[in-house]
Amino acid sequence: MNRHIDLPRKEIQRDFKMPPPAVPHGMCLKVMDDRNMKGGMGSETNPLKFMDQDYNFLQDYCLKTRQRFVDDFFPPNPRSIGEKLLNAKDMARVEWLRPKDMYSDAAFIVDTVSRFDYAQGNIGNCWFLASVGALTFQNQLLQKVVPDGQSFSLNYYTGLFHFRFWRFGKWYDVVIDDKLPTINRKLIFVRSKTKNEFWPALLEKAYAKVCGSYADMHCGRVSEALIDFTGGVHMHYELKTAPADLWEIMYRAFQSEVLMGCETPPGNQNEERLPNGIVLGHAYTVTKVYQVISSGKYPVQLVRLFNPWGGIEWNGDWSDNSPLWNTVSNEDRKQHLLDENGEFWMSMKDFLRTFDNMDICCSCPDFLEEKSACHWISKFHHGRWVPGSTAGGCMNHSDTFFTNPQFWLKINEMDKACEQGQNNVLVSIIQIPDKRNRRRASHHGIGFCVFAVPPEMRSEGKFGSSFFNSKNLVATSGSFQDARQVMRLFRLEPGEYLIVPSTYIPNENGEFILSIQCKNEINIQKDTERTEKDFLVDLIDEVTYTDDVDEELKTKTLFRQYSDQYKVVDAEKLQQLLHENLLRGNTNTEGFGLDSCRSIIAMSDFSVTGRLRGSEFIRLWKRIMMFKKIFYSMDSSKDGVLSLNELQNAFEKTGMHLNEDILSLMVVRYGGASEQISLEGFICLVMRLNCMARIFQRLCESGKITLNESEWIGLTMYS
Repeated sequence: MNRHIDLPRKEIQRDFKMPPPAVPHGMCLKVMDDRNMKGGMGSETNPLKFMDQDYNFLQDYCLKTRQRFVDDFFPPNPRSIGEKLLNAKDMARVEWLRPKDMYSDAAFIVDTVSRFDYAQGNIGNCWFLASVGALTFQNQLLQKVVPDGQSFSLNYYTGLFHFRFWRFGKWYDVVIDDKLPTINRKLIFVRSKTKNEFWPALLEKAYAKVCGSYADMHCGRVSEALIDFTGGVHMHYELKTAPADLWEIMYRAFQSEVLMGCETPPGNQNEERLPNGIVLGHAYTVTKVYQVISSGKYPVQLVRLFNPWGGIEWNGDWSDNSPLWNTVSNEDRKQHLLDENGEFWMSMKDFLRTFDNMDICCSCPDFLEEKSACHWISKFHHGRWVPGSTAGGCMNHSDTFFTNPQFWLKINEMDKACEQGQNNVLVSIIQIPDKRNRRRASHHGIGFCVFAVPPEMRSEGKFGSSFFNSKNLVATSGSFQDARQVMRLFRLEPGEYLIVPSTYIPNENGEFILSIQCKNEINIQKDTERTEKDFLVDLIDEVTYTDDVDEELKTKTLFRQYSDQYKVVDAEKLQQLLHENLLRGNTNTEGFGLDSCRSIIAMSDFSVTGRLRGSEFIRLWKRIMMFKKIFYSMDSSKDGVLSLNELQNAFEKTGMHLNEDILSLMVVRYGGASEQISLEGFICLVMRLNCMARIFQRLCESGKITLNESEWIGLTMYS
């Protein structure tokens, strides 16, 4: 990796703390993220700025002002170490030092990057370090994660470094300062075997920042970091049920740009060491796959493994001291390892017996078939399970399963070059954590089902409950798992299919990424995309005036009763009117707030006066009466509130056939903790949604609207 040449420059002395950036609120941030993703941001060549910190801006600022960077988003204090990792006595002894404060000749990289550069420290993150070991074999992937041009050169040194990770569908550039936690001036966590080399400690710190703290890296699965280093395809193998050709798959994978790691079964104690040198409940790196010829005629399939502790090795057949190395040719004997450095060989047979599972992560799974000219195609989709709306649970819940997000998949005819092999589709679901800190994030039991769509049933939109029966089911992810990711490799013939990701239990809130790799050309659409409608929201038709003279007279009398001398109704009078004439006797309500009444008037006031004239009031009242009638007709439980399922039916009754994404957003905004909506909440929701949709549809050209600042503020603030 390139390093800057030292040039004479006066040493920077002062620490610099960048004020936190102004972060937009949630919905604005979501819109920005969606636009950025469509514009190519979040890709490996154009990563997003983690926590909105711009490495180039910070580096330039620190150089110009001759200051050293201190990261307020991951500060050098106990909060960044996290809870229960160190005892109180040790925590009090922690001193955060920059590498140049420890060693005057501190270097980011000494010579080259290698798996032998480091050893695990006082944190149970072998899963992360095993993945780092795999990363050191792939220079292209390594340069994605560890950008070139970083050093402790006086000419460029500001105490600022950056690394890149793939996190749940997006690549992020992660900025850190180089203050590292030490006790007695020695690193607490990962340590370098070359004392003045610091790339492992800084890489670990950047990943700890992404996870929330160093403590959040304690315990994990090797697949997590492998995925975060590649942003690509993940294949998981349970070794007790591994395919017969797994060694051949591993051998082809090693020739490609892949990362491989594996794990041992859990033991009775934490990281228990067996007599054969293997550590239980531990992660290892797969560093090579090779075949030797023993005694001149017996082929033996071998796997080379690395223990991130930097020592403690397998001592069985084909280990460093095994006499079996005397039975192979001089050429094969070049593979023989002699150093006690954590790396060792074992036979594939012993590997399958000793280890529990294995993971392969890569940008493309072309290696799965031998001598195949076929290139796998990748597609990604984001989705969300919203309680009461799109969180229907597994197929055991037949009355709600159909409400889950549905993804339509069309597989085209296969090219002759792709016909080899049994499997042609790899489907996986990654659930996005609901908490900033990794250890506090909850994982739901997740899985997916794949259904064949007969030609006569192909239509727009979402399939109802009648479609989902066992005769259409063609594949599943297997047992539901409380895991970050589930995946399954299988074969689908050309045709149309429906993929339904779900949680095991209904009404669990969560976001996910659906990833599909296929050897054929494929088309995939979410159910909400399979429509020919011009707009996402159907507007409510105008309420026609009835021929009921008495009803018309009552409405006019009501207006005269609450209007002032100017024959208008203001927000205070509307609030009184609604409470006395609409909500009287309703015990399941907090009533219309004054701000809600102002909003109702703003959405009904054509003259922008903040008051309603007679014709405006009559039009509003007829709508309110219609919404009240719909509300109580859909309240099947007769409890005076709408459940989220009842709300969905109520929307249909109004004529507003909502896009599922919009409905889910409305549920999040108006559902509340009780997941129930009162009459006044329903009226405000329907009126506001109809108003905003109508504004867009009237002002849009080619699916977009253009507003200046004054127009934007006027429309959003007076509505």
